[in-house]
Amino acid sequence: MKTAVVGAGSWGTTVAALTAANSETVLWERRPDLAERIDRDHENGDYLAGVELPAQMRATSSLAEACDGADVIVMGVPSHGFRAVLTDARGLIGPDVPVVSLCKGVEQATLQRMTEVAAEVLEGHLADRIGVLTGPNLAREVAAGQPTASVVAVRDEPTARMLQQLFWAPSFRVYTNPDVVGCEIAGALKNVLAIGSGIADGLGYGDNTKAALMTRGLAELARLGVALGGDPLTFAGLAGMGDLIATCSSPQSRNRHVGVELGRGRKLDEIVAEMKMVAEGVKTTAAVLEIASQRGIEMPLASFVGRVLNEGAHPADLVPELMLRKATSELHGIR
Repeated sequence: MKTAVVGAGSWGTTVAALTAANSETVLWERRPDLAERIDRDHENGDYLAGVELPAQMRATSSLAEACDGADVIVMGVPSHGFRAVLTDARGLIGPDVPVVSLCKGVEQATLQRMTEVAAEVLEGHLADRIGVLTGPNLAREVAAGQPTASVVAVRDEPTARMLQQLFWAPSFRVYTNPDVVGCEIAGALKNVLAIGSGIADGLGYGDNTKAALMTRGLAELARLGVALGGDPLTFAGLAGMGDLIATCSSPQSRNRHVGVELGRGRKLDEIVAEMKMVAEGVKTTAAVLEIASQRGIEMPLASFVGRVLNEGAHPADLVPELMLRKATSELHGIR
């Protein structure tokens, strides 16, 4: 079996290293010089320096070489470039080939999740074979073999079981879940909430504050996810609570890093300019809030993050604004 992993950021590279143990794997990197170095040195020095990659994993800058004849396509491209890259590859992808997104974002112009983008671009493709891999999966820890778990969400059960085995590793336990919508929206929204949690960190608040923000953030995530058709149990699992905890807590989280620096008084433009990799929450926040507005879903924490990112609101107002909201039941808006 051949697996094409499209996108050689830290997570795409890590997933390619996982699948290389179970399948012939080709990793696509758009820059020929980096693709050549990965293929020669078995290391992605730009995004995963110091991690030795499997010798059997190949890298290329040719999308045709990566995707032609592939039995599985794994899309590790950020949301803003996902459609364009998949459009370039669509002539190489058969209608029954599983397509798995690694992206935790929403397309800004259309408000579509990445599986929706894929179904639109790959017209005639079997929709129940388009899915997502998601969970508390910080790339460097997974690449180092630290134990964790993940979820592969796809509606076709035989495909789900096949993908489960493809991604499985001794330190990477994979569960299946047919709830593509819930898993995908959880992955997108937790990045927005991680910026809010990072702001609290940057302002110097302690663990009680951050725990409260994460918990109430999870309530927002569940409200929106259920309104979009997600299974409530998904948000208590790896794709919801698990990924939220990891992203809000870890210094390795790019979205949390953005929040921390905002809380310390730095400007968004300079924070983003110095980052090598994309913090999806920065681009996704406005799209997620528009989806929530269309559904009439209240999301105070995400809304505050949106005002900080896009309207110049002061990060120091985060906790006072949320604390002074009208008192209500903890279960308000959840059931």
